[in-house]
Amino acid sequence: MTRDEYAKQTRICFLDDRDAVASYVKTYEASELEKILAIADDVVDQSFLFNLRWDMERTFEPVVFPDVIDWLHQPGDDSEWVFAFNRMRFWICLGQAYACTKNEKYAKAFASQLCDWVARVKRTDPGCAKAWRSIEAGLRMEYWTKAMQYFLDSPSITEEVIDVFLCSVAEHAQFLYSVWDSYHLMSNWGVLENHGLFLASLALPKNETSEKYTKEAFRRLALEIQIQVYDDGVQWEQSPMYHNEVAHDYLDVVLMAKRLALPIDDNIVERTHLMCRASMAWQKPDGTEPCMGDSDRIDQRDIVTKGAYLFSDGRLKAAGYPHLDFDCVWDLGAKAIEEYDRLVAIREQQRLTVLSESGNAIVRQGDMYLRFHCGTLGAGHGHSDKLHFDLFANGEDILVDAGRFTYVPKAERYEFKDSTAHNTTTVDRKNFTVCKDSWECSKLSAPLGFRTVEKGPYCALQGSHQGYLDVGVLPKRTIITLCDDLILLSDAFLSVSEHSYQSYLHFNDSGKVKLTDDGTFFESPSSKVQVLVASGGGVTQFVKSTRLSRHYNQLVDNKTLVSEIETVGFGSLFTLVSVNKAGQFVPAKLSKVRVMSNFKKIRFGDDWIEAVKVQRGDKAFTVVVAHQEWATPTDTFNADGCTGFGSVVVFNTAEGEKEIGTRLFC
Repeated sequence: MTRDEYAKQTRICFLDDRDAVASYVKTYEASELEKILAIADDVVDQSFLFNLRWDMERTFEPVVFPDVIDWLHQPGDDSEWVFAFNRMRFWICLGQAYACTKNEKYAKAFASQLCDWVARVKRTDPGCAKAWRSIEAGLRMEYWTKAMQYFLDSPSITEEVIDVFLCSVAEHAQFLYSVWDSYHLMSNWGVLENHGLFLASLALPKNETSEKYTKEAFRRLALEIQIQVYDDGVQWEQSPMYHNEVAHDYLDVVLMAKRLALPIDDNIVERTHLMCRASMAWQKPDGTEPCMGDSDRIDQRDIVTKGAYLFSDGRLKAAGYPHLDFDCVWDLGAKAIEEYDRLVAIREQQRLTVLSESGNAIVRQGDMYLRFHCGTLGAGHGHSDKLHFDLFANGEDILVDAGRFTYVPKAERYEFKDSTAHNTTTVDRKNFTVCKDSWECSKLSAPLGFRTVEKGPYCALQGSHQGYLDVGVLPKRTIITLCDDLILLSDAFLSVSEHSYQSYLHFNDSGKVKLTDDGTFFESPSSKVQVLVASGGGVTQFVKSTRLSRHYNQLVDNKTLVSEIETVGFGSLFTLVSVNKAGQFVPAKLSKVRVMSNFKKIRFGDDWIEAVKVQRGDKAFTVVVAHQEWATPTDTFNADGCTGFGSVVVFNTAEGEKEIGTRLFC
C-alpha cells in the first residue's frame, strides 16, 4: 500500500490540517517547539532521554547508540527504561519536527527505526518479552498511529514502510484482542491496551476483522470505565498521574467516536467528563497534579483543556489553558483552535470540593490550597497516605507528598511509599500499611469516618483508619481551616495501652526549616510559615533530613518536622500552621485551655473533649474538639468562657463570640 492509499483509508483523524497546526505552534508555542526539535534531533542521532510531560518514568541521563540500536538494552537495575523505550513516544516528536520543518532527516529516522524494530523485536521471541508487555503494545499503537499521520507526504514513507507498519499494527491488534481478563478489567493497563486496540483498528483497512476489533475495544472500555472510575470521577488506583493517563485515553476515544460518528456507550462519555472534572478538582494553583500515590509533579492542564473542548465545559476551560497548548493542538487539530477560543471560561471560586467516594477533599481559600485524603489504598500505585494533606500557598508548595522515585523493589521504593513519607501520623513509628514488594501489601488499613463540612468562613475535614487496630489504637485527624492562612490540626489516638505517637510534616525544598522555642519555621523567598504544637503531655520535636521526588528517578533533599508524644491510653496533638507572605510575618500563639461541664461543674478529661486558643495579630479563635460522646444528661461545655455544644466548634473570639459558636461537626 502506498502512503497516499494509506492516507485515504485510515480513519485516524486527530489532525485535520497538519500544516495549519504546524504554523500555529511555530507562532504561539515556539519555546515548546524548540524542546521538541531538540528531542527529535537526539532521536535522529540515536540518543534517548525520556523527559516529556507525560513520560511515566522519566530519565535524566541520555542513552546513546553509536551504531545499531539495541531495543532491549537496560542501562541499570530498572526495567522501566526498557518499557519506556519500547513505547516510542519519541516518534511523535520526530513527526512534529518533520511537520514544522519538512526536514527529511526526521522521516528517514522514523522509517528506519520502525523497520528495524519490527524486523528484530519479535513477539514470539522470549528474549523480547519486556518489549512485548501488553501495556507497551497498547501505548505503541497510540504513538505509532499518531506519528504516521505527520509523515504522509514524505518520500521516506515508501510502500515498503507502509506495509511493514500495517503488518505490525495488525499483529499488535491481534495480540491486544487476545489478552484481556479480570486483571485488565481493573487495571489502568486494560484501558491503555484497549485504547491501543481501538486506534489500531482505525489505522487498519476497514473490514470485518478491524470492525471486530473496534467493537470489542468499545465493549471493554465501557466495562473498564464503569468499574475503575468512582462516581466522583476518580480512577480507583488513587494516583493522579495514572488517572490522567486513563483520562487521556478516553478523551481520544470520545474524540474519534465523535468525528467518525461511531456508536459509543454513554458511560464512556459521561465518566470521561467526570474524570476531567476530578482532575480540575485536585489541580493545584500552578496547574500541576498532586504527587499523590505514584504520581509526578506534572502540569496537567492539557487534560483539563481537552475535556473543556470536547464537552464544551466553561468551568474546565477556566482551569485549563486560555488557548490550545502545544500538546492539545496536535491532538485536536486546526479547527479546534478557534472553537476553543470561542468557549467562554466560567470562573467559580468553590471553597470546598469533596470527591467523596474516593475519599479526597480540597479546600481553596484565598490563595491557599489544601488537599486531604482518607480513602482506599488504590492497589499497587497507592501509598500509605491516609490522613495525609498537602498545602500550597503564596504560589508555592509548603507541605508536600514525598513522591515515588522508583518502582524497583529496593529501599527507596519503600521509603517513598511508607507512612513516614507523608504528612500523616504513625503509632510506635510503625507503618499502618506494610509493603510486601513494589506492588503488593501484607497489611492494609481501611479508611473510616471520612467527612467534610463548609460552614460560615470555616471548612473542616475529618477521617480515621483501621491501620492500628492490631495494637489497639484508632487514629483520628480533624483539619480546620480557620481562614486562608491559619490551619489547625487535631490528631487524636484512642487507646487504652501505652504507645508513642508521631506526626510528620514534609516541607518543600524551596525554603529553610528551623526549629526554635517559638515554633518551627519554614522560610522561602515567598513565604514564612510558623508551625506550633500543643498537647496535654510533653511533646518531643526534631527536624530530620529527608528526600523529595518530584519525578521518577529524581531526588532532592528536604526537611521534615517530626512531633512525638508518649502516653498510656489516650493521646492527642494539636498543630497550628500559620502561613505568612515573606516580609509580612506576624507571630502566632497556640495554647490548650481547659474545658468544663456547665451542668455538672466538672472538668472534662482530655480523652473526652479538648480546646485550644489560637491567636495571631488581630485574629483570635477558641476551637473545641470532642473525642467521644460527652453531653449527659443535658450539657454544654465551657472552654475558656466560650459556651457551646458539638464535637467540633469554633468561636471567633476576636469578634467577641462567646456563645454557641460555629458547630462544624455534631
